[in-house]
Amino acid sequence: MLAYLPRPPTDTSRYGTFPQKVEDGGQQAAATAAKRGAPMPNYPSAPRHSSFVPGEPSLPPSRGSLTTQQHRGRPSWCPPPAPQEAGARLYPLHALSVANIPNSSRGKTSARSSTIPTPEGLQSRRCKLLEEDSPMVQAGKRQRQRYVTKVGKCQVNLGNIQDKKRFLSDIFTTIVDLKYRWFLFVFMMCYIITWVVFGFIYFLDAWVRGDIGHQGDPEWQACIEHVDGFVSALLLSVESQRTIGYGTRMVTANCAEGVILLIAQSIVGSMIDAMMVGCMFVKISRPKKRAQTLIFSKNCVISCRDEKLCLMFRVGDLRESHMVDAKIRAKLIKSRQTAEGEFIPLEQSELNLGYDTGEDRLFLVEPQIICHVINRHSPFWDMSAESLRREQFEIIIILEGIVEATGKCHCLAAGMTCQARTSYTEDEILWGYRFEPCMSLEKGAFQVDYSRFEMTFEVQTPAASAKELHELKELEQQGHSTLSLYWDHLLQSC
Repeated sequence: MLAYLPRPPTDTSRYGTFPQKVEDGGQQAAATAAKRGAPMPNYPSAPRHSSFVPGEPSLPPSRGSLTTQQHRGRPSWCPPPAPQEAGARLYPLHALSVANIPNSSRGKTSARSSTIPTPEGLQSRRCKLLEEDSPMVQAGKRQRQRYVTKVGKCQVNLGNIQDKKRFLSDIFTTIVDLKYRWFLFVFMMCYIITWVVFGFIYFLDAWVRGDIGHQGDPEWQACIEHVDGFVSALLLSVESQRTIGYGTRMVTANCAEGVILLIAQSIVGSMIDAMMVGCMFVKISRPKKRAQTLIFSKNCVISCRDEKLCLMFRVGDLRESHMVDAKIRAKLIKSRQTAEGEFIPLEQSELNLGYDTGEDRLFLVEPQIICHVINRHSPFWDMSAESLRREQFEIIIILEGIVEATGKCHCLAAGMTCQARTSYTEDEILWGYRFEPCMSLEKGAFQVDYSRFEMTFEVQTPAASAKELHELKELEQQGHSTLSLYWDHLLQSC
């Protein structure tokens, strides 16, 4: 959950040790640290001669030969780490994601040196810093769990469900939601179990009445003819339920229980056929694969449109059978901490894509650029190009519509609803870019070139936030109105 908190600014002072009070050249802090005798937390300090930015490997310039050593593991000149004492307090590495870590003072080298009691601690700190700067470790740090993947799969696993009887109460939906291998397994087991159960009852009835011991006796009136074992009884069960009827094994009118058993098996078999065929039809006709031909742009862009800062992405449909009544929504997933200290993980907020004006309803015939105007109601109102790099969030795009092949004209209520999803993280948002046009007029028709679907080009866009641009525009309007009033006053005086 901490991965969705805002990143701290890329300041070298924020990634050093925790701040210490420095008085009289750092002697008091050194004495306090020596008095406690506790080991220092395993929190890497920032180098003195180069800036350290998380996610970008950085090495001291004087040790260029260590580049090959850090790929192999710990450098040869680094001693093995000392075992931690029982009372040592370790700070987790993901604490860098929390925004309320206190800043250390910039340029106070005496405070940094005072927090390290021994030269061995300095050397272990330097080895730890080199390990954190290795490309493999940094690549692992940059990866974080997405809420929704690019193909629209939700990365949420449900566990520890106590009341599982709710799934059995809606057995039809439970069977339809099963994967195909389990669905076919349940499909086959329903038939096999009924065949075996009724075959065993046929065999038991024939054995109790003595039909098995009087095979070939022309004077014996059998209840179930030509059943001499369990296998023949099982064949009778399969032939009766599937209405095959080879004509040799059959239930006669000499016993009432045989007739009742045959009627019961026919009813149970019809119910199983109806349920299994219905589940199979619904599972095959579900338009989940229709979302494979609904595509989204790989990146979002932020640029000005009609003198307003806008967040835009592109959506397209590859099929000639279009979506009916297509609607699009957007959710912002971001963790935050309230003023009372409550941590809200993965808070969802709505992004307005034109709900009040009807622009969220699409006639998705050609690729369209969906626009979110960044105004005072937008979560990106006070976000600039620089602060965008420090934020961590995820934008979920949901496109819903009715498949044209299943719902037309007045039959829209019976159509199948299809939903396509994708997501954008803060690293996939391009500030100051715009999508290239992908439509042209050729031979009396509009031609869509999907090879240009992902292409963008850079445009002149201010790096300030929408709030700052709005305030600057208001100041310009106030200055213009003041100048106009002053000029009118001069004219009246003349």
